Amino acid sequence: MTTTQPTHRVHVLGHPLDLVDLEWAARYLAERAHARQATSVVTLNPELVVRAQRDATVHAAIQDATLIVPDGIGVVWAATRAGHTVPGRVPGVELALRLLELGGPDLPTFFLGAKPGVAQRAAEAAHARFGTPIAGQHDGYFPATRDEAIAELVRASGARIVLVGLGERQEPFVAQHLSAFGPVVALSVGGTLDVLAGEARRTPTWTHRWGLEWAWRIAADPSRWHRAPRLAQFVWRVLRAPRRT
Repeated sequence: MTTTQPTHRVHVLGHPLDLVDLEWAARYLAERAHARQATSVVTLNPELVVRAQRDATVHAAIQDATLIVPDGIGVVWAATRAGHTVPGRVPGVELALRLLELGGPDLPTFFLGAKPGVAQRAAEAAHARFGTPIAGQHDGYFPATRDEAIAELVRASGARIVLVGLGERQEPFVAQHLSAFGPVVALSVGGTLDVLAGEARRTPTWTHRWGLEWAWRIAADPSRWHRAPRLAQFVWRVLRAPRRT
């Protein structure tokens, strides 16, 4: 079954959003990886929406992405309030794992980001779990002066998929260097490498059902507490936006 037909794209709070479900998105990306079509993926969440208000590079990265999916329940809420029917959330970690599963031994993958050693363990775990060929790996602790060298490392690896976990740098990094990567599918995946490597636990199933993964992560990790005000700003923006039924 082909999924190459155009997606249903709408705009929410000034940002594009593709109304697709997890399975559609994963199969679409697998097809593009097999076809060697350069692709950037943004998993849109409330924090990213707020950051884009103040950071032009983040705003541009969202606008220029090939596929923008609703990662957080907040984005689903905003889209629904704006009158759109959303098939469901497409969490970044779930999308990355499903894409690796679909790719199996056929789609070499580059693992980029996280602390030293984590990307390597994530790559090994993906290979053991899905048969993913390891095109290469590199930690996320490099200065901006090495961006071009890292992009060349990805290109030289022959990767078809690149999982990029660079924290707040990741979306602008992918947008700025996608053409240098070569014909790859590049996903900004946040903490997915930590999950794959066993460095971070998945949030409990009940938080997925109620859309409360964000609350669990903030409560469990003091380093995330500074992000709470961004969520409040997002809620304020949604409530101020026109509501459609």
